[in-house]
Amino acid sequence: MKQLTKALAVVSLVGGLITGPQASAEPFKVGVCYDLSKAYTFATPQVSQAAMDLAKLINMQGGIGGEPVEVIVRDHANEPQRGIECYTRLTREGVFVFDTLSTPVSLAILPRAMQDERILMQSLVGRGDAVDGTVFEWVYPAGPTYWGQAANNIAYIKQVHDGDLSDVKVGYIYFDYPFGQEPIEILQKLSEQEGFELLLYPVPLPGSDQSGAWSKMRRDKPDHVISWMLGGAHVVASKEMQRNRIPMEKYISVNWLNEVDIANIGAEAAAGLKRGTNVVGGQDIALRTEIISELYDNGEGSGPLVNTQDVYYNTGLAMYSIIFEAARRAAESEGLPITAQSYKSGLESLENYDANGLMAPITVTAEDHGGGGKTRIEMWDGETWVPQTDWIAEYSDVVWEVVKESSSKYKE
Repeated sequence: MKQLTKALAVVSLVGGLITGPQASAEPFKVGVCYDLSKAYTFATPQVSQAAMDLAKLINMQGGIGGEPVEVIVRDHANEPQRGIECYTRLTREGVFVFDTLSTPVSLAILPRAMQDERILMQSLVGRGDAVDGTVFEWVYPAGPTYWGQAANNIAYIKQVHDGDLSDVKVGYIYFDYPFGQEPIEILQKLSEQEGFELLLYPVPLPGSDQSGAWSKMRRDKPDHVISWMLGGAHVVASKEMQRNRIPMEKYISVNWLNEVDIANIGAEAAAGLKRGTNVVGGQDIALRTEIISELYDNGEGSGPLVNTQDVYYNTGLAMYSIIFEAARRAAESEGLPITAQSYKSGLESLENYDANGLMAPITVTAEDHGGGGKTRIEMWDGETWVPQTDWIAEYSDVVWEVVKESSSKYKE
């Protein structure tokens, strides 16, 4: 499959540049409106650094269609009004592709992007029902929703129990606000369908007080524990598991768990811990290797080298590989300048795109803006992440039932 740069020939390794006159080329701009100062700083430095690195690499290799690329990074501090201001300001500068990496900000910008016919990327954040392209025409949550992640986690647990969940207890520990509450409906539906017992353990933000939940879990004895928490809350959970003699092997985290969390838990103590993800863990990734060689070894990296050793950096590379590959396809099929409409067509031409093994393959269509919702379970073995499943998208009928129910309400 023909893709974006030597790097994105690293992403068919992204390959196949279109060349053109550089002199009059205007940059293809992406608005990176992120929380760089408050709630999401456990991930935004690594993801934005990956975006800037990838843009540098692409420009070193000729840009897209002879057109340079530019990522414009601004801080919205997870405040919806500041996010709207970032969107408005960058719109005036010619930006029509935006990413927020924040659910509150994405929700605030979404109606404007829809009205203005500008692209809102919202991988791993935002409305789960925005995968429904028939309703959310300009919103692209490329990757799995939290609904899909939770469903795939249950599919893995079913695999562990040889296809029979009738005598299985599944605990769900979660932040008691929308991020953590979102998967509950799917889990309840699957509990009814598969016959497992679902046990809910809400914890208050920021997750520093989990003692009551884990003490109750010690008494309930769930066979598996799905966790929908962030950052330091994973470390607190690990300490509570040790205190209550609950094996780490039972823990299955949402995708937001990284090497910083592992280090704070302790590499050996974390062995057996699992997470659902759509992005490959570890550092042995072709695109990252090329970036280190071309940029960091020459003093041209966009930030600290240590950030590139984090799975959230891989997440950023995956997200922006999608963004730039869609631009490449738009330029190839409809020429320059890239427009919002041609870019939309570029996104909807992605078929089994996996950035050369960096992430779960996605196929984006006019109907499915999520790309299929595949994830896999990876386990920390004390040194690195080891896949436990193939890329899977299970219970899609149940997930899409919830998607359609929710998106129809928005449409009304």
